[in-house]
Amino acid sequence: MADKLQGKRVAFLATDMVEQVELTEPWQAVKDEGAAVELISLEEGEIQGFNHYDKADEFKVDRTVEEARADDYDALVIPGGVGNPDTMRTDENAVQLVRDFFEQGKPVGVICHGPWMLVEAGVVRGRKVTSWPSLQTDIRNAGGNWVDEEVVVDQGLVTSRKPDDLPAFNKKIIEEFAEGRHEEQAAKTQADA
Repeated sequence: MADKLQGKRVAFLATDMVEQVELTEPWQAVKDEGAAVELISLEEGEIQGFNHYDKADEFKVDRTVEEARADDYDALVIPGGVGNPDTMRTDENAVQLVRDFFEQGKPVGVICHGPWMLVEAGVVRGRKVTSWPSLQTDIRNAGGNWVDEEVVVDQGLVTSRKPDDLPAFNKKIIEEFAEGRHEEQAAKTQADA
């Protein structure tokens, strides 16, 4: 086991219909680097993972979005799957949790359809972002600069397009999570407040 993330706590925000590999591979990658990981969801119990449109495994929820606070974590990961972020973006507690990570300047990794949460939280304006191609209009309409690249890093925000991008995504989230709070981003956020 490596230790680049030793002592760090990483939250994974997901609900039913999460694209399983986009949850499990980043989870294992940050865990292998020493991070403590927790699954945050809309309700207690378990969430249903999917392999595209087919049911896969279930995953135990550690905390609900009502219980979770960005203060308790060093970083956030939002996996994709069409139904996962589409459901979560209608929950104000989930949206506020995402917003809080950005307001605190903490690193965030988001893949595939996950950027819908960023759009809903109002945190893409002026940022370079990638995603599953069908989200590009939503991201642009929210003021983001959408690009078609394997992995994009913008002041602690790491985004990727799809499961094929996971090796690059995992490498970058580990780098950004190890770096921690982004002072430039945090200073700007505090100045705007």
